[in-house]
Order: sequence, then C-alpha cells, then structure tokens
Amino acid sequence: MRDSSKPKIKTPRASKRRRAAADSGIPGQAAGRAASRLIDQRTRDLAGWRGETLARMRALVLSADRSITEEWKWNNPVWSHGAHGGILCTGEAYAKVVKLTFARGAALADPAKLFNASLTGNTRRAIDIREGERIDARAFKALVKSAMALRATGTTPKKSPSPKKNPAQPRLLSGGNPQMAKADGDLAVQAYIAAMPGWKQAVGRRIDAVATRALANVPGARKAVKWNSPFYGVEGQGWLLSFHCFTKYVKVAFFNGASLRPPPPGPSKSDDTRYLDVHEHDSLDETQLAAWIHQAAALPGWGKG
Repeated sequence: MRDSSKPKIKTPRASKRRRAAADSGIPGQAAGRAASRLIDQRTRDLAGWRGETLARMRALVLSADRSITEEWKWNNPVWSHGAHGGILCTGEAYAKVVKLTFARGAALADPAKLFNASLTGNTRRAIDIREGERIDARAFKALVKSAMALRATGTTPKKSPSPKKNPAQPRLLSGGNPQMAKADGDLAVQAYIAAMPGWKQAVGRRIDAVATRALANVPGARKAVKWNSPFYGVEGQGWLLSFHCFTKYVKVAFFNGASLRPPPPGPSKSDDTRYLDVHEHDSLDETQLAAWIHQAAALPGWGKG
C-alpha cells in the first residue's frame, strides 16, 4: 500500500512530458513534434514488452499512410487522419495488455478478426495485445487504411462489406445520463463526456481532467465506461471513483470515500462509499478533488480494476 502522506517527487521524465504537452497550449494535449516526443518518451518509460509492443504498433500505424499524424490526448498516443481530421486509433498500455482502440472500429470490416475487445458497442473496437503476442502486420495496416477511408469519405473501401451505420448520438436516460456501451480506455470516457447534456458536460470534462492528472503517475491507472458511467481505477486494485448525470447535478462516487480525510460530504447506503454532488452553479474545488483521488489511489478500491 502506498503512503499517501509522502510528498510526490517530480522526476525528470515527468517534467519532459509536461514541457512537451505545454507546446500545444492545452494541458495534457499536444500535436506535431511535441506529440511525437511525448510518444517517444512513453515507449521508453514503459520499457520491456509493453514499450516494444507500443513502438511496433506505432510504426505500423504510421507506415500505413504518410498523411497520418500523431497527437497526444488524454495522456495517451493518438493517431489521426492528417488531411481530413478525426481520430483513427489510440494506444494505451495497461499492466497486462497494450490496447489499440479504433474510434469507429464497429464500422470496419475485420476479416482477420484482429478486434478482440470492446466488441459490444456500436462505435469503438479494440485490439488487446498481451506479452508474447504478435499482430498480423499486413492485416493491421489494412485495418488502418480502412479507418482512413472511412474518415475521408464516410464509407469503407469498396471491397469491404457494408458497415453498420453509427448512431448519431447516445440516447439520454432518466436524469439526462448518456446510455453508453461498456468499454475500456480514455476514448470511451471521452465519448461519454461528449454526450453529457448542457452544463454537465463542462463538469464532466473538469472531473476527468483532475482525475487524469491525479492518476498520471500511478502504475496501472485505467479508465472505463461501465453501467453508463465513467470509472477510474487501478488495475488489480479496483475502482476508485465514478460519476453519473442526474437531473439537477452530477454525482461523483468515491467507493472508498469513508476512509478519505475529510470524507466527501454525501452519505451512502454503503458504509464505504461517499458522494460529491456538483450542481450547475457550484464551484468545484479541484484541489480537494485531486487530494481525494490521491488518497483513494493508495487504498483498496471496489471490484476488479
């Protein structure tokens, strides 16, 4: 268990990432050479099989077409269609897998059956690569090219079967909460936030930004969308927090909130969980929110991370 009372020491590697991200003018985001430097640093930081796998898949993505550009968003590598814009795929590393998530993968033909994760949603598809596994390079590059064609023309290449049409916008459930398929990774969380209605979307973006910064140096930190809510946790340790839209507020749940100091103000039927309700005109205390997340990351979470 980590001692949350000890101050965090800024490492040279983290400082490099922050300096490169600052080139874009947006915290946690970068484009062009700054993004490429951040991705270079990520592969070096990971080292071992995960760094090698991410570097190999990055090379395959970039070799598929010269117009593909690199970006750094949500603290992860992102590859986009340079001429027409739009994300092709993202690269994330977890303790046991390197994940390539295609933003519109559900609309792509996959004759080689590379997609093996996020298979239940209507939009995204992902490829989880475990230690010792290798992906068919030719089939993967064909998948990237198909994703580019979809971005450029709205259709897949003529040789591919007709894709399913993507839904225009997730349906809003009671309280204005977006109905989203279960999926792992930042892309799923960003899709949820983009579907949050009105003022709640800005609140969701602030919560996500604080959580992303707070967990940036936590090994195994991960995100997912489950039960129509974004979840944040640590792999093997459990989920730390989530948030959900209600009619008049956004509810942030800390699954080990009773152990936090001070505990979040909202009580729960569960002895361990505490809530923070954020209304439209509330002033969100980002410093306190970050402190709670730092504490939560040092404690056992809920479920399987």
